[in-house]
Amino acid sequence: MCTALKTNYQLSEEIGRGRFGTIFRCFHPLSNEPYACKLIDKSLLHDSTDRDCLQNEPKFMTLLSPHPNILQIFHVFEDDQYLSIVMDLCQPHTLFDRMVDGPIQESQAAALMKNLLEAVAHCHRLGVAHRDIKPDNILFDSADNLKLADFGSAEWFGDGRSMSGVVGTPYYVAPEVLLGREYDEKVDVWSCGVILYIMLAGIPPFYGDSAAEIFEAVVRANLRFPSRIFRTVSPAAKDLLRKMICRDSSRRFSAEQALRHPWILSAGDTAELT
Repeated sequence: MCTALKTNYQLSEEIGRGRFGTIFRCFHPLSNEPYACKLIDKSLLHDSTDRDCLQNEPKFMTLLSPHPNILQIFHVFEDDQYLSIVMDLCQPHTLFDRMVDGPIQESQAAALMKNLLEAVAHCHRLGVAHRDIKPDNILFDSADNLKLADFGSAEWFGDGRSMSGVVGTPYYVAPEVLLGREYDEKVDVWSCGVILYIMLAGIPPFYGDSAAEIFEAVVRANLRFPSRIFRTVSPAAKDLLRKMICRDSSRRFSAEQALRHPWILSAGDTAELT
């Protein structure tokens, strides 16, 4: 590992492992504050896409920090062999783990979605689209604050520039991305809407037995609210879902508009909305 990293931090046990690197718990020797350190082996980066992702993450996260709902970077160290990123230490369980057990109460779902939309709106105000928002990339710190992470697929869209390229994850990717069209930052709002749907329903809005079938369902974008599943979900929540998971991106809500929706403003309190 980098000499500068060893000089500034004391690495402890391994707490996670990814395709290109390993995450360790680490401590600052003076303050004894705990952090996470992602240690990336650059020899495992075989193509330009991987190398771009490697450079993107610290670049965008440094620009976007500090924000209460975005994973914060504290130091980046690099030598010929490794890139080391010191960042917030988060819980081992992601939003995906919280969603596995089935539907989440509206009040809790609204609180989580408000925090996520605050992070996304912050990114968009600074001209950055995340482009791979999914439950696995949504973490929680020791105080249970939501933290949006993994900016390896992020892209600039400022100065009126559109984006292109198929990036994202089945279930959560917007239809205009799959169709190979140019697109804007509202692809992130679509992904947030899909996450909200799964939080409330326990199932994704578009699904299939393979990635190809999922993509076909996403492109059709036939949004339904099966009465058996949605009978206890409020009309206001379904209204917000329609505006976030809208196939026509010109009519789809922005993150700022979603934050101003009555369901978010009432914190999912259906009694207040009736």
